[in-house]
Amino acid sequence: MTSSAAAAISGLRRSIGPGILLAGACIGGSHLMSSTTAGARFGFALLGLILLTNLIKYPFLRVGSRFTAVTGLSLLEGFQQRNRTYLPVYLLVSLFTGTFTIAAVSFVAGLLLTNVPVLAQFDPFALAIAVLASCGLILFMGKYRALDRLSKLLVALLTLLTGVAALSLLLRGPAGDVASSWLAADPSPWQMADLGFLIPLMGWMPGPVEMCVWPSLWMFSRARDSQHTASLQEAETDFNLGYGITVLTAVFFVILGAYTMYGSGDGLFQGSGVAFAQNLIRLYTEAMGSWAAWIIIPAAFAAMFSTTLTCLDAYPRSISAIQGLLQGVDRGDAAPGPQSRRIGLWIGLHLLAALAALLWAYSGGITVKDFVFGAMTGSFLAAPVFAWMAMDTMNCELVASEHRDGPLMRGLSWFGLVFLIGFSLLFLGWSLTR
Repeated sequence: MTSSAAAAISGLRRSIGPGILLAGACIGGSHLMSSTTAGARFGFALLGLILLTNLIKYPFLRVGSRFTAVTGLSLLEGFQQRNRTYLPVYLLVSLFTGTFTIAAVSFVAGLLLTNVPVLAQFDPFALAIAVLASCGLILFMGKYRALDRLSKLLVALLTLLTGVAALSLLLRGPAGDVASSWLAADPSPWQMADLGFLIPLMGWMPGPVEMCVWPSLWMFSRARDSQHTASLQEAETDFNLGYGITVLTAVFFVILGAYTMYGSGDGLFQGSGVAFAQNLIRLYTEAMGSWAAWIIIPAAFAAMFSTTLTCLDAYPRSISAIQGLLQGVDRGDAAPGPQSRRIGLWIGLHLLAALAALLWAYSGGITVKDFVFGAMTGSFLAAPVFAWMAMDTMNCELVASEHRDGPLMRGLSWFGLVFLIGFSLLFLGWSLTR
């Protein structure tokens, strides 16, 4: 191996991290709940929509990695310099969505723990609080390094386990006539009545568009941790690796839902949240055998725990950075010292806010479907705003012309923006008239 090749491999290895963290944040509610339910209710009829949604969000979500690699600025700095309204808008939406997203994903993680025999007797809200506390402790004690190491382990684990489960089902064959769903699913998902499912599905598939900021901020911490600043090629390779994992695992969960539950998916969310978690595992084990519990339970929990952990870091990190930029005291790049302490403060505030949201949901008897799908719907409706901000900043004078989007990527961005706006307006009109 030549010295240049060895240097290239070393640089790439030291750059890998933010893209994997993005995958850890994505592979949660959108995959475990939406993709599985899509397969259970409609077989493979929605696989094309899932892949299309991943495609149209790609140019927006990659902006953070690309912008920071070519400018040396965080995407939030880019927002501030491009348009003075961008940062306040991002801050307001993040303050609202962050609380409910963190609470929602920790709630599902707590529900999944009820499938562990020694924990089955505990209230799922208490388990969700334990998940939140564990994630907070990891971030307070280990900071970015612990987040990076643990997320890589969890993403590798859940990808391997869901891949094994999907392969075993493909070899064994489906429980029902799922092959017919490619052309004519029964029932059909292409009805106005199903917008209430399709919009949440697309909202978190593979994740909310506001995630575009997160890899940009993580890149600064990764550079300090590895003593290496990623080049454009290294940053995009890291992002594409993480994004590819999210797409692959989404397909895995569709296969799992379609091959084990096609025709029975409508009952997946009936009853309490505990019933959902138990139904999910029961349907898998009935189709695959009792051995599957040893794969599905760890994979499902790894997905939700990694999402909780990364979201609990990313939302406070983003808000802390915005605070520093708006006050003009620092760049918001999470440098050691005051900035690091400020992130810790925001993590603590988000823990308290998520706890309050969980208690509110508990007192109001809110179901897992309402809690999580509500957060997904909000993310979809906000997506056009963040998509425009990302696209506009990536193609402005802050970026050298050779690094801006080319004709193909710009065309895909405009198509995605029109797609997101069109479905948002359709959903709002449907909601007001039904």
